[in-house]
Amino acid sequence: MLKILILPGDGIGVEVTNVSLYVLKALGEKLNIKFEFESALFGGSSIDAYGVPVTVEVLKKAKSSDAVLLGAVGGPKWDNLDYEIRPEKGLLTLRKELEAFANLRPAVVYPSLQSASTLKSEIVEGVDIMVVRELTGGIYFGTPRGITKLSNGEERGVNTLSYTTTEIERVSRVAFQIARKRRKKVTSVDKANVLEVMELWRRTVTRIGKEEFPDVELEHLYVDNAAMQLIRRPRSFDVILADNMFGDILSDEAAQLTGSLGMLPSASLGNGRAIYEPIHGSAPDIAGQDIANPIASILSSAMMLKYSFNMDNAADEIDKAVRKVLEKGYRTGDIYEKGTTKVGCQEMGRLILEEIRKQ
Repeated sequence: MLKILILPGDGIGVEVTNVSLYVLKALGEKLNIKFEFESALFGGSSIDAYGVPVTVEVLKKAKSSDAVLLGAVGGPKWDNLDYEIRPEKGLLTLRKELEAFANLRPAVVYPSLQSASTLKSEIVEGVDIMVVRELTGGIYFGTPRGITKLSNGEERGVNTLSYTTTEIERVSRVAFQIARKRRKKVTSVDKANVLEVMELWRRTVTRIGKEEFPDVELEHLYVDNAAMQLIRRPRSFDVILADNMFGDILSDEAAQLTGSLGMLPSASLGNGRAIYEPIHGSAPDIAGQDIANPIASILSSAMMLKYSFNMDNAADEIDKAVRKVLEKGYRTGDIYEKGTTKVGCQEMGRLILEEIRKQ
């Protein structure tokens, strides 16, 4: 029995997560996979109910589950709250508590969606990138941090960027291991020319690659150059390895190559439990209208089957079904173009589920 904690979150997170559950249940019936699902409030909905974005009870449930399937959190309703109790703080806490230190964000340009990209088709054709982002260290978690008032009346803001050798080693190994199963190339992104911590990053990644993964090609790029090359030559990238902040930025840039954030899943892996979620936001402006794109959430479920449960065949069933539905010309509003058929969130899920049953 695979025990999965469902945290739908806020806005469209609830809608797309529910569609993912329908797909998972149907796949489980077809392949005789036994799932046990439990749902809980998280993010803004948890703040409304309990005053905090994630409760101690939910964290305990996450730790006792085999995996966590997450929706999206946040929205203008909670933007003016203190930083420590905003919905996004709950997400950071969950990642930290589960020691989910490696964030995986694939950016795949489906042939049927090449025209949806903002770049020319000949540039994005065949793009298949995996961004591996360090997730529990770096400037988002470093101390000291905060805003203080100086004696002259000015304010001074401080955030600390720091990494230990162990933190760099473990996320590097994840990147190299994934690359070994793909096209055997890692591009490590840093700013070693001006930041001492990035000098340590580059030196450590180089050592891990040389000593443990000599069969994998390693390329180093400064982050500004990496951002440019992602637009200039995106097909040349296989696995991109980056720290927390650089990975946060570059994974969104890579996502834009595909044409829509609504298509992109993610996984946050650690030493034990893992978190799976679409990379898009809660989009409160379209919540409850049945127009959100559920594909990123559905593909997050596929990543869960692959990385938490080693069920590559089951994950492939979902991926093939998504591709077939797109090839038949069905689109939600975010990827709609003339000549295709626009469908809603529920209908897109039904079409994908139908393809799974046919396979």
